[in-house]
Amino acid sequence: MSPLAATPPAAGPAHTGGLLALIPGTAGLLTVAALGIVLLLFLIIKARLQPFVALLAVSIAVGLAAGLSVTELFGTVQRSDAVSLIESGMGGTLGHVAIIIGLGTMLGAVLEVSGGAEVLASRLLNLFGEKRAPLAMGLTGLIFGIPVFFDVGIFVLAPIVYAAAKRGGKSILLYCMPLLAGLSMTHAFLPPHPGPVAAAGLLKVDLGWVILMGVVCGIPAVLAAWAWSAWIGRRLFVPVPQDMVEAADEAKAALAADQRAAGVTPAEKPVPLTTVFAIIGTPLVLILLATFSSIVFDPSTGRSVIEFFGHPFVALTIALLLAYYLLGIRRGWSRKSLETVSTASLKPVGNILLVVGAGGIFGAVLKGSGVAQALSDTFNDVGLPVVVLSYLISVVLRVAQGSATVAIVTTAGIVAPLLSEGDHSQAFVALVIMAISAGSIFASHVNDGGFWMVAKYFGISERDTLKSWTVLESVLSVVGFAVAAVLSVFV
Repeated sequence: MSPLAATPPAAGPAHTGGLLALIPGTAGLLTVAALGIVLLLFLIIKARLQPFVALLAVSIAVGLAAGLSVTELFGTVQRSDAVSLIESGMGGTLGHVAIIIGLGTMLGAVLEVSGGAEVLASRLLNLFGEKRAPLAMGLTGLIFGIPVFFDVGIFVLAPIVYAAAKRGGKSILLYCMPLLAGLSMTHAFLPPHPGPVAAAGLLKVDLGWVILMGVVCGIPAVLAAWAWSAWIGRRLFVPVPQDMVEAADEAKAALAADQRAAGVTPAEKPVPLTTVFAIIGTPLVLILLATFSSIVFDPSTGRSVIEFFGHPFVALTIALLLAYYLLGIRRGWSRKSLETVSTASLKPVGNILLVVGAGGIFGAVLKGSGVAQALSDTFNDVGLPVVVLSYLISVVLRVAQGSATVAIVTTAGIVAPLLSEGDHSQAFVALVIMAISAGSIFASHVNDGGFWMVAKYFGISERDTLKSWTVLESVLSVVGFAVAAVLSVFV
C-alpha cells in the first residue's frame, strides 16, 4: 500500500473532509482527481463554460473534495501575510509567463503591421519560384510563426496563399497546408507562444532548453507534415475561395485604414528581409547563448553579462525595441502609432493569460491537497515513461475538449510531481514539455476553433478539412512526440 494511505502528505492537509471521509487514503485522492478531470471536461464541452472559469471552479472543487480548508484555498483576511493556494498558483505561474507572452505579442504585432510577413512570403516565393511555391509558403509559416499567434498568422498570410494558388492553378491545399504546418509547429513547440511558455513556467525549465528541444523535435515534425501536405494536395482538389479573396481584400483595406488612423504610414520601400530575420532571431539566439553559457563557462563577469542579455525578459525587450526602431521609427511611424499598435495587440492576450493562470491554480491545488502525489505514485506503479504518459494525457484532454492551451496547462499540473521526485536534467524536462505540446495538437476536429478557422479561411469543406488539416495536425503530433521520446532515452 502507498504511504499516502497511512499518513497524509507533508505538504498537504490532514485530509479529514470531502470525499476522503468516504474513501480514505490514495483511493480517495485518485477518485478526486478522476472526478475533477471529468467535471472539467463536462464544464468546457457540455456546459460551454469559459475555460478559465471551468479551471478555477474545478480547482476549488478538487481542493474541497480532497479535504483542503477554506483558509488553505483562499487565505484569510485576518492574516495579510498568509498566501493561499489560489494566489500562489496564479501568481507563481503568471509572474513568469505574462511578461514573455506580452512582449512576444507586441513584437509580433509590429512585424505584422509593418508588412514583414508580406515581404518574407514574397521574397521566398521569388527565390523558390512557382514550382516550389508550397515550400516557400511552408518556410513563411515556419519563420513568421515564431513571433506571431496561429490565428494572426492565418489572417495575415491567407491573401498570399490565395494569390499563389490562383497563379499556380492547383489545389489550395498544396499552398495552405505547408503554411499551416509551420504556423502550428511554432505555436505548439516554441516560445514565446503561450503553450510552451506556460509549461516551462509550471515545470521550472529554462526557456533556452525549451527553444532547443522545440527546434529539434519540431523540424522533423514539420518536414513530415510538409510531405503529407504535398501528398494530400495532389489528391484532393480544393479551389481558391473567391468570397474569401474578396473578404481578404476588404480586410486589407480596413487594416490600411486602421493604420492610417493610428498614424502608421506605409514606407515606400518594403521591409528588408534581413531586418525581419534579425528581429525574429535576436531573442532566440540571446536566450540560447545564456542557457549554454551556464554549462560551458565557470561563473564570471562575462558569463553574468551573457546571462543578463539572454534572460527571456531582457532578450524579448531588446527585440521589441529593435522592431520599434527598425520597423517603426526609422520608417516614419510616430510614437503614438507604436503605442496604438502595441496596445491593440494585447487585447486578445487577457483570455490566454487567465487560462494559463488558472492552470497554475489547478497544479497548486493538486500539489497542496496531496492529489498530485497520489497520481505520481500511481503513474509510477503503471511503469510508463513520464514522456509517454505526458503525451497520452495531453492527447486525451486535447481530443476531448479542443483547446491546446487547456490541455498543456492541465497536463503540466498533473505530471509535475512525477518530475519533482526524480533527478531529471533540464534537457529531459524540456523533452517532457515537447511531449505535452505534441499531444496538445493531436487530431484537431470540430471542437477546436482552429479547425473552423482553417475550413472557413481556405474554403475547405468539413469533410475535406478532416482529411487534410486533422491528419496534418496528427502527423505533427506523432512525429514530434516520437523524436522527444527517442531523445529522452539519451538525456
